Amino acid sequence: MNYFAPLLIVAVGLSVRLRADVFSFSTGNVDGRIGMASRPSSTGKIEIEAADDFLLSSETLIDHATFTGLIPLGVPLSSIASLNIEIYRTFPNDSANPPSGNVPTRVSSPSDVAFLTRASGVPGDLTFGASVLNGSFTAANSVLNGIHKIPNQFTGGEGAVVGQEVSFNVSLTLPIDLPADHYFFIPQVQLVTGEFYWLSSVRPLVSPGTPFAPDLQAWIRDENLDPDWLRVGTDIVGGSPVPTFNGAFTVSGETVPEASTVVAGAMLGLCAIAARKRSREIK
Repeated sequence: MNYFAPLLIVAVGLSVRLRADVFSFSTGNVDGRIGMASRPSSTGKIEIEAADDFLLSSETLIDHATFTGLIPLGVPLSSIASLNIEIYRTFPNDSANPPSGNVPTRVSSPSDVAFLTRASGVPGDLTFGASVLNGSFTAANSVLNGIHKIPNQFTGGEGAVVGQEVSFNVSLTLPIDLPADHYFFIPQVQLVTGEFYWLSSVRPLVSPGTPFAPDLQAWIRDENLDPDWLRVGTDIVGGSPVPTFNGAFTVSGETVPEASTVVAGAMLGLCAIAARKRSREIK
């Protein structure tokens, strides 16, 4: 009897399950220093993208994300019309043009165009839920309309905003398969009424966050600035000392085993099963 094919299938399956590791990244707790607008374009409103980074040391399948932000006081969660997740790489990846001179720098910024996107409006992309953490929460500063080319990029921010602190829980029905690289995470929320602000978390990262290096600061742009980006702290808020920010988010999933590791594990498993069978036959 030919035992090779079924044993190989079993061995490969066991190898994949044993070698895949759980991946989890977090920027830690909300610190309330700033709220960054981040939304898709809609009637009468241009797109705004706020971005913060994370690092992958090996290929990883991302299937879950969370982030925390503000929606207006008194607005029900049912006013959340849509939610997008975008993944960017660092400039100059995915960027056709050299720096334009319209912003202070493109060093360590997100690239010109998104590497991958998932949208609640696309069937099979993602599902999400939202829950109110605090019925009235204040972000000490904000960025919404003050996103300008040089020499007018410095605004100091647009002041404090008060709203409901909301946690967004996203399941990526179509997981995001990312090779090892440095990435930016961008959540966008469209509301029927009012604005969504992504809340900041501590920088530099500390426990319960996931410290890594280099931990880049948050960036932002709108359609008028596209394809360029501005640093929320260094370019827009400014001051002395200059504040820098992370966005409050997590991403999780599991690492993808290297092909060589899977094959080696499968062969070892196959040999072990075959050896045990041969031993029984000799007896």
